[in-house]
Amino acid sequence: MGSLSIWHWLIVLVVVMLVFGTKKLGNVGSDLGKAVKGFKDGIKGEEEKTSAPATEKTTIDVDAKEKSRQ
Repeated sequence: MGSLSIWHWLIVLVVVMLVFGTKKLGNVGSDLGKAVKGFKDGIKGEEEKTSAPATEKTTIDVDAKEKSRQ
């Protein structure tokens, strides 16, 4: 009952292709790829939003007093 051999996987692949057809499987693969890309873009956009304030340059006005030398 160990792992399945290559022949078992080929038989499963043929049965799946007979049941669903190659066109429908191609559409599922394309939709899955679009979903993964959208997820990655969403994560990247979220990271850019959180890191944007940290990367902005800010200036601080400070009046420095000079020590008088005696």
